Amino acid sequence: MSWEAWFTLSVVLVIVAVLARDLLPPSVAIGGGSVALLAAGIIDPGEALSGFSNPATATIAALFVVAAAVSKTGALTPLVRGVLGDGSSERQALARLTVPTAAASAFLNNTPIVAMLIPQVERWAEARGLSPSKFLMPLSFAAILGGVVTLMGTATNIVVSGLLEADGFAPLGFFEITKIGLPVAVVGLIVILSFAPRILPARRQPSTFDDEEFRRFNVTMRTLDTLDGKSVDQAGLRHLRGVFLAQIERDNELITPVTPETVLHADDVLRFVGRVDDIVDLTSMPGLASTEHKQMQRLDAGDIAHFEAVIGPSSPLSGTTLRAAGFRNRYQAVVTAIHRAGQRLDAKLGDVVLRPGDTLLVVADREWGRRWRERPDFALIARLGAAPPTPGRKAPLTGVVVAAMVLLAATGVLPLVTAALLGAAAMLVLRIVTPAEAGSAVDLDVIITIAAAFGLAAAMHASGLADAVATWMISASAGLGPVATLAGVVLTTVVLKELITNKAAALLILPIALAGASSAGLNPRAFAIAVAVAAGTPVLTPIGYQTNLMVYGPGRYRYADYLRLGVPLTAAIVAVLLVGIPILWPL
Repeated sequence: MSWEAWFTLSVVLVIVAVLARDLLPPSVAIGGGSVALLAAGIIDPGEALSGFSNPATATIAALFVVAAAVSKTGALTPLVRGVLGDGSSERQALARLTVPTAAASAFLNNTPIVAMLIPQVERWAEARGLSPSKFLMPLSFAAILGGVVTLMGTATNIVVSGLLEADGFAPLGFFEITKIGLPVAVVGLIVILSFAPRILPARRQPSTFDDEEFRRFNVTMRTLDTLDGKSVDQAGLRHLRGVFLAQIERDNELITPVTPETVLHADDVLRFVGRVDDIVDLTSMPGLASTEHKQMQRLDAGDIAHFEAVIGPSSPLSGTTLRAAGFRNRYQAVVTAIHRAGQRLDAKLGDVVLRPGDTLLVVADREWGRRWRERPDFALIARLGAAPPTPGRKAPLTGVVVAAMVLLAATGVLPLVTAALLGAAAMLVLRIVTPAEAGSAVDLDVIITIAAAFGLAAAMHASGLADAVATWMISASAGLGPVATLAGVVLTTVVLKELITNKAAALLILPIALAGASSAGLNPRAFAIAVAVAAGTPVLTPIGYQTNLMVYGPGRYRYADYLRLGVPLTAAIVAVLLVGIPILWPL
């Protein structure tokens, strides 16, 4: 290989390492790599910035605005109300949840679908004595499976189509990917319905409040003068439902374990762990006040609401602490507890280094969720105890706009990018969303990541790296046939998408796949579609996809839980691809 190829390979490996270890946001890592390749002269400014003019980038940005309008108006509320029903069995309830979710995700952004369903599923399950963990991961996986059914189902499909067009191939048709995406979704749903009830753990069951699994929220309270000199037992803190007094902090010293005879002093800091619902009840107990009491006094009693907020992968809170981030002033809210699935947090709340997937119990005014829901700081915001959302007066109009957008793109009357831009423009002109809301809805980290990755893909072509790696892959599978080459591409994509973002994985693998197919005389389109579906179905980790992270905290999952269902689901997806693609797109 030339020095340009070696240099490009080094940049790619550094990017993969940085993203795999979550050292930098994807936009910074991939954007920095493109700048390095530009500075080295491997690509010119036009190639480095080509992603910003590609239709894929504009399409995804426009669909963010459309999704914000759908979420704001509650246009999905009929779906939310109708999917679960009473369900005579857990498997029937799963079917009622997953099948409509997958169908809706084929045409709508899956993030608002999952965001609206999470609190409803939690309430529905707990009201029937079921564990939400049995339903939330299948909900996320169903939304992911639905995304590979049509071109607009997921940004990964749009990215692959845009890169095909940039390489001189025809873009993907709206239903072209459906030929393999629909079988993948159907088989995937069968796997979910067959395995999920048996292998997913049941967590947060009301009948086992004292189980260690439910002692995962950490909240600190301060004792008032009325409890000075009383023992823990006398203060009524010994037998709390679902809540455990773990530590007492007094004059910078920790008292642990805490016994019923431990005497309380005024201004002791008590650290409790327990279920979120019961933690909230502590705020009304006599003699206790939140350590954030002064901040909470700014809110009138009638305006106070409690929220669960999940830290998103692009959140500025990730990697920092509440104190360092100035959470109170920045968000005008108070964090009273932190939950990290599978771990008990014993540190002071202000000293906990936050990670993607951490769930914060937030006390704020009732409009706090509406103000922050569309921003990348949080993957999910759900108000505790809130009534199910009702459709706004503009929900029918939003539905008409979305239906028209889908119809125009699906029938080929307009290209998807034009239909998406018209849909976003209609949402603004009809004042369904404001310009400020539209601007907040567009995730710039995603847009910059995609645009910068086009420059990276151009460098892989220009430097000869794509051809060199493709030649190696073909020689490694020599004598095994074209299906073996396809399998190598699919399996590489499956591994890479779980280490870095699925869109970045598609953009890194696709140039190699296209170069390999062309040099071996195989069908490039078959390889492109295989990459799109393989990259568009990240189900092995919570950080592999936005919706996986959204259900991570509310479901009280651990990383290993995703492997329990994700491994058989991934095996089924790979099998369908390796059998179906050679039939539908002869190699």
